[in-house]
Amino acid sequence: MENKQQTAYNFNSVDLLIFMWKKRVILLGVSFLTAIGAIVISMMITPMFEASVVMFPASNTSVSKELLVQAFSGRPNVHDFGEEEQAEQLLQALNSEPLRSRICEKYNLMEHYEIDPNGKYPRTELQNQYKSNINFRLTEFMSVEISVRDSDPLMAANIANDISNLVDTVFNDMKRERMLQALHLVQEQYKLAELEVAFIRDSLNGVFSDLAKEINKNGNSTEGLVLAITENWARYQMMTDQVRNAAGIEVSLGQRFREARMEAEQVMAHKFVVEKAIAPEKKVYPNKSLIVIASTFASLLFALILLIIIDNVKARIAIQEEK
Repeated sequence: MENKQQTAYNFNSVDLLIFMWKKRVILLGVSFLTAIGAIVISMMITPMFEASVVMFPASNTSVSKELLVQAFSGRPNVHDFGEEEQAEQLLQALNSEPLRSRICEKYNLMEHYEIDPNGKYPRTELQNQYKSNINFRLTEFMSVEISVRDSDPLMAANIANDISNLVDTVFNDMKRERMLQALHLVQEQYKLAELEVAFIRDSLNGVFSDLAKEINKNGNSTEGLVLAITENWARYQMMTDQVRNAAGIEVSLGQRFREARMEAEQVMAHKFVVEKAIAPEKKVYPNKSLIVIASTFASLLFALILLIIIDNVKARIAIQEEK
């Protein structure tokens, strides 16, 4: 009885191989049926193709300052690649709702993903499907990769390329909204500065007019000329300083006004596309061979464990009956 109990419960590698050989018909049958089932199921799964775009972020250097202000040595310009901060900003723009809405609307993804618009949560389902098929990631080279999976390879490539193009539109729309506000404020200040300069210059012309009157009044004598200049010199000096200061402010505001107008009107690319998406020829999902191998191995392991349990239960029942 003791030998039977040891045989029932003690398994080493040799015992396991012997046990598997005894149960080979069952194990092979389970493996064969599982493999056939896995092949059938994998053929029923809709194949997915993946297209990707790789791009680097551009620097945040202002184009208006680059063109209107002389850059000093070592200053970054519009042709430079951005750094990690710009890459993260690019990722935020790619994940933004305005961009997602434009893509969903342009390609009618609600219908393409077969989502019932009259269902309980159609927008949530669309958003989840969008995030499942469209991914953005920061690579180890500080570039940004757009990956799009779809059952239509051409559509996957088109969506990836359009997302790459629309990210500039999203960036420019956000910047333009803010720059238009700044442009309006600078324009008002610039107009006020122009009016102030014009007023001070008119006042200065009045000083010249008064000086001319004094000269005519006192005649062309040297004493009359000196007296006229002495009486009006302080006023003339004050007005000249005011004109100089006001003109300096006007020039500065004019420079800022031109910069703000250029920033508001410009449409600049915020990325450098390294690799555009093309329609893939080979699907990435499902991997039929992997599905078949994994399913067959899992079923074989499960069947083996189940057979061992059944065999041990039978052995224990036999031992109990002998007792």
